[in-house]
Amino acid sequence: MIETIFAITAVITLICALITVSSHNVVHALLFMVIMMLAIALIFFLLGAPFAAALQIIVYAGAIMVLFIFVTMMLHQGERSIEGEKTLFTLSGALLPVLLALTLFVEVLVLLNTGDGSNLNQVVALANRDTTKEIGLLLFGPYHQLVALAALMLLSALIGAIHIAIPANSKTEGQP
Repeated sequence: MIETIFAITAVITLICALITVSSHNVVHALLFMVIMMLAIALIFFLLGAPFAAALQIIVYAGAIMVLFIFVTMMLHQGERSIEGEKTLFTLSGALLPVLLALTLFVEVLVLLNTGDGSNLNQVVALANRDTTKEIGLLLFGPYHQLVALAALMLLSALIGAIHIAIPANSKTEGQP
């Protein structure tokens, strides 16, 4: 059962990754990226790393959305931008991400309803000891490399967003 759920989740991850990098619509690419991040979190959970799964959801799925909103606000160009944004999202374009997200949701429900989930016991035990000290010890203990990698990826995304937001004529000012 776990192997089947893992295989389905891996396929969803690959589909979403391919559509994310090949999509010409930024909003659709973001939708597929969020579904991909959630699928990777489920893979972490299935591999016995529930805390890494929680970090994946909080840092990547949550922070990527905030970063996208930040970039959209930086690139906002008034009334012309508002008219262009109306065409970015359509319900037909959101059908596949919603279908893939529902598949992941059903997989999580199946995992929760089966008695063979030892990871679920770890999550429940962690939820019962929700002290800040223990979360900090986990963040800067066995998961310190994961946290540092997440920080570097978010920093590089922020630098890229700032670089994109700088108008083309101001990039050449001050250069001979």
